[in-house]
Order: sequence, then structure tokens, then C-alpha cells
Amino acid sequence: MRLLVATQNQGKVAEYQNLLAGLDCEIVGLGDIGLGDLDVDETGTTFEANALIKARAYAQASNMITLSDDSGIVVDALNGEPGIYSARYGGPGLDNAGRRQLLLSNLLGVPDEKRTAHFACVIAVVDPQTGAEYTAYGQVDGHIMTEERGTSGFGYDPVFRPLGDTRTFGQMDSSEKDPISHRGVAAQQLPAILKQIEAD
Repeated sequence: MRLLVATQNQGKVAEYQNLLAGLDCEIVGLGDIGLGDLDVDETGTTFEANALIKARAYAQASNMITLSDDSGIVVDALNGEPGIYSARYGGPGLDNAGRRQLLLSNLLGVPDEKRTAHFACVIAVVDPQTGAEYTAYGQVDGHIMTEERGTSGFGYDPVFRPLGDTRTFGQMDSSEKDPISHRGVAAQQLPAILKQIEAD
């Protein structure tokens, strides 16, 4: 099976290649099949809606079984922000480092016990041949640090410490982080989904 991961982020493609290493499928990204210039507006108001919007659009454009995810960090003290806007937090002028700094500045003065947060991820898989759609959800709870720690991963990893660990995701290598991450938890449901697609 050839599986399109609907992202331009090669780090995310590599993460899925690691997460699905035991499966008999070739995983490619948008750039690998010449769809890197196709932009899809994420107009949904939930992680699930945005994941499905992207998976449907890229499945139709590529005629391939397509996987898309929408994920973000949900901070309790900020009433759930940045949530579905995690990748666009603070506007287009900010990069990942700028978004992390904005998050930390918005939490200045918030005590540790109130810095609770969780990463959430919804993975959508769409088969353009049958129109079948599947979703999987993953979540990991934790805390937002007062400063960045570590340089591994991407996005908000250096400021998020999962429950039960003293390190941030940014201080873990991929073999430690991937199985317990929100994406990793959701991806554990993918083998059953892909088997179902093959059976259909």
C-alpha cells in the first residue's frame, strides 16, 4: 500500500515512517508526489474537522489513500488556547520559536499547578476509491514549563513536559517521544484502519 501523508513538513513524514515502520506500506509526503503547491484552507472548528478537510482534498487531488492529521496544544490557563490555531498562534509573522515565546509570555506569573495542558491529535484517513473515512484520536497530558528545555522535536515540544516525566518532549529522542506522544497514541490505531481499507 502507498500512503500519502498530507504535509509539507518532512519531520512529520519521518515521524509517521517511524510510527508505521512495522507495516507493509510506502509512506510519501506532498513534496514527493508534486502536490507541494496545493494549499487547503483549514476552515474547521475542531481538530477532527480540519484533519478530514485536508485528507479529503489531498485524497481527491492525488487519488491515493491519504492520511492527514490536525494537532495542537491546549492550555487550560488560556481557556484552551492555542488549540486548533497552534500552528498559526500569534499570526503569520512568528516561527516555531516565536510561538513558543508567545505562549510562555502569556503564562507569565501562572503558578506551576495551574500550567496544565495537553497535546491532542486527530488523524484522518480517506480512501478516494471507496469514499471511506476513518479517524483516530490521541492525547497526552502534561505541563507547560517556564522556559524552553531541549532542542529535539518541533513545535511546542521544548516547553511541554508530559505527566510522569521530568523532561520535556524537546529533551527526548524520537524513540522515547513517539510512542507516548499524542500523534503516537493516535497512530497506534492506524494498523487496524489500514487493514480495514485493504479488506474493502
